[in-house]
Amino acid sequence: MPELPDVAVYIEALDERIVGHRLERIALKNPFLLRTAEPPLSLCEGHTVTRLRRIGKRIAIGLDNDLWLVIHLMIAGRLHWYPKDHLGRIRSPLLQLTFDNGVLTLTEAGTKRRASLHVVAGERQLEEHDRGGLEVLGVALERFRERLNKRNHTLKRALTDPTILSGIGNAYSDEILHRARLSPMKQTRQLNDDEWRRLYDATQAVLREWIERLRAEAADGFPEKVTAFRKEMAVHGRYGLPCPVCGTSVQRIRYAENETNYCPRCQTDGKLLADRALSRLLKDDWPRTIEALEAGSPQGRPLK
Repeated sequence: MPELPDVAVYIEALDERIVGHRLERIALKNPFLLRTAEPPLSLCEGHTVTRLRRIGKRIAIGLDNDLWLVIHLMIAGRLHWYPKDHLGRIRSPLLQLTFDNGVLTLTEAGTKRRASLHVVAGERQLEEHDRGGLEVLGVALERFRERLNKRNHTLKRALTDPTILSGIGNAYSDEILHRARLSPMKQTRQLNDDEWRRLYDATQAVLREWIERLRAEAADGFPEKVTAFRKEMAVHGRYGLPCPVCGTSVQRIRYAENETNYCPRCQTDGKLLADRALSRLLKDDWPRTIEALEAGSPQGRPLK
């Protein structure tokens, strides 16, 4: 799912291309994408884009008639830009927005349709899409700590809860926790002052570094390589591969459709966190330490 760095770079690219330009025509190729009936989507045609806004992981496009197009890409949704003089093929989209200077499309990989489009009128309706999470970039340590400490959650849940922090999801939370050398399962109210500082510094650094990295990757073009899995990441999506800091195999916890990746040596003092499905299946054969994992059994003997 595109998260804060990805969405921020999307908005920068859109700002250069569509702000000040007229939205001439809207083609909704899949009716399930649109989640609102009023105001009608057709009222957006013929109006000029005046501003853009990021609301968590959502992209809001503001028009001169005080209507907003609110796009949530979810897991597999992606945006694509084609300049007006584009002569090649335009991949089949769910939504096509034709501007006076080019075409913006929304595609979604796979068969599950989770991406969404809302049409809202005015700031009040737009605010209904704000889950209330704190915008973390540039916020003071004390404010960051206060927000995460209001409820006692695991660090993984606290970082990814959109009512606590804005724009952080599965991928960047893994990277932040690895940088901070903290277990994803540690409770927020268990952190000492040094751990709070590490978590805060890691959050600021990881998000800023990835914004710069993605910005440089797109250069003067449109970001077309938006993905949650990047080879430059330390642990996210790198199960079984060596940690770039210590060389230990990256481990994972799987639940529902999500996966948390971590380094047991850097983050959990050598302990393996129980995978809800696999640990229940293996029971006593579930390795609980790095040594047991490398040896093949919890007792340090190869499994038969």
